[in-house]
Amino acid sequence: MSFNFLSPVSDSVLAHNELLSLQTLGKKMKIHSDQNGMPDLDGVQMAIIGVLENRNDVNYMGEDLNFDTIRMSLYALFPGNWNTKLADLGDIRKGASVEDTYFALKTTISVLVEKKIIPIILGGSQDLTYANYRAYDTMAPMINIVNVDSNFDLGDVSVDMKNNSFLGKIILEQPYNLFNYSAIGYQTYFNSQEEIDLMEKLYFEAYRLGEVSNKISLVEPVMRDAHIVTLDLKSVRASEMGAKQKYSPNGFDGKEICAISRYAGISNKVSSFGIYEFKVTKELDATPMLISQIIWYFIEGVNCRIKDDDFSSGNSHQKFNVLIEEDELIFYKSTKSGRWWIEIPFLPNVNNKLKKHTLLPCTHEDYIEASHGKIPERWYKAYKKNSF
Repeated sequence: MSFNFLSPVSDSVLAHNELLSLQTLGKKMKIHSDQNGMPDLDGVQMAIIGVLENRNDVNYMGEDLNFDTIRMSLYALFPGNWNTKLADLGDIRKGASVEDTYFALKTTISVLVEKKIIPIILGGSQDLTYANYRAYDTMAPMINIVNVDSNFDLGDVSVDMKNNSFLGKIILEQPYNLFNYSAIGYQTYFNSQEEIDLMEKLYFEAYRLGEVSNKISLVEPVMRDAHIVTLDLKSVRASEMGAKQKYSPNGFDGKEICAISRYAGISNKVSSFGIYEFKVTKELDATPMLISQIIWYFIEGVNCRIKDDDFSSGNSHQKFNVLIEEDELIFYKSTKSGRWWIEIPFLPNVNNKLKKHTLLPCTHEDYIEASHGKIPERWYKAYKKNSF
């Protein structure tokens, strides 16, 4: 299948790219252009896709999207000590209906993920995460989503899906492929008590903004288990953003959001990464540069991936057994990376969801706390979810 849903990168961006140093990302990237068409994707590991769709934004007022400023900022950055091949495949334009755009995005992501190419999606409204999730329907039995956001986006599923209610549709619509959902950086006053209670009831994970800001490394084991990472720019504090992008005085700062993005890249499981809720402005604006740096750190993370989750080799991990009351918790530590996992017991008598998810990423602190008699909360939630 050709990528016939994608329109080429604009001539103005390509003209800007011509003026850049030979060492910049823009000069090292394969780019879909009018002149040369779609590039050959052999050896490409990551591909940027813009999606010019925002009609399901609850605040949509007819404004058009454009990612030229983001591309110009990104192309001008210098790569790290990388050997990654990148491509920019251009944009998926608005379809006749929003469902048409979803279909185009779903199809494009499916093709890329099957080719072992990680799509980096630029949106558009965050309901595009729904199309991203549906792209995995034929590829993976159970999917974990991590949402970096100030809101859970559960919303009211009795009305049409919007960018603040896509998660409700993901949970309730067949086929049921969602195993775990984690919210990173939520702010309590933006979420109703009913939504907070529902997150608890479903044994989903939610980490408050203050909790993550105090200890950014909390994000690492959560990202290590994610397949899809979706990042809402509303999770970033207003002072870091341009005029049209300001949402809340509280949120992650630029350094924190880039660290979170790097953790997403380091995860061996993350196979698609989306940045959403970009608002175009004519003024000079720091937002495109921040988005470019978020992408840069994600690419950096992918370059630092270590294949440390193959447990078939006996000498690749150390095993630790911890007794807590009636339970025996089994921890594994990679001898290659020093990262930790905890085993979730297989429950043969229930409708078990965990065919492959028998090991849960955790931290060294989880092992220490378990040694002192405290059951890790992530283990408890995964265990309970698996007991449904």
